[in-house]
Amino acid sequence: MFSRVAHSAISLRSTFTTSYFSQPRLFRNMSSATSFYDFEPVDKKGAPFPLASLSGKVVLVVNTASKCGFTPQFEGLEKLYQNLKGKYPEDFTIIGFPCNQFGNQDPGSDDEIQSFCQINYGVSFPVLGKLDVNGDNAAPVWTFMKEQQPGLMGLKRVKWNFEKFLISADGKVVSRWATVTKPEGLEDSIVKEIEKAQKAGTLASQQGGAEQAKLS
Repeated sequence: MFSRVAHSAISLRSTFTTSYFSQPRLFRNMSSATSFYDFEPVDKKGAPFPLASLSGKVVLVVNTASKCGFTPQFEGLEKLYQNLKGKYPEDFTIIGFPCNQFGNQDPGSDDEIQSFCQINYGVSFPVLGKLDVNGDNAAPVWTFMKEQQPGLMGLKRVKWNFEKFLISADGKVVSRWATVTKPEGLEDSIVKEIEKAQKAGTLASQQGGAEQAKLS
């Protein structure tokens, strides 16, 4: 009897350990996360996408959908991306996170979503793998952003598609905008955040220069 119980306990522990350590690193360590760049969602192919690779950039994060009344915001997002990438090529990006939680308005596969964005809106900024932004299965990076920057009346829940979060060059969530806020109206706020990071010396382009100075 004892042997069977012990065997079951060992088996359970082994199953838990395998499951725990097979999870992406930043799905396990959310409680210790202090920065947007501590997380690792998945990309359009299901591979880990370490947000640490964007450290030093100001990032606009958007939950997207392909069949929503606000889907045409992709056009404004792409224009914003091209404009600011032209001015700050190393220091700004946009990331789209497809989500099907609002009216089942993004039901396609990741490949279908990618094709839709590129064919219909010429999207060239990264659109990652589909995920949940609310509920028990919400991606940890979204839980983190909502906690760091609640919405109106302190409500954390994402209300609809195309909410927007602005991430500072050092990984803090500094602003949040509702769905109805058009991408065209965000440029001034983003530029101010980039200029603020320039003064602090935290931009990716400045860090590259600092490393070169150390080596010379």
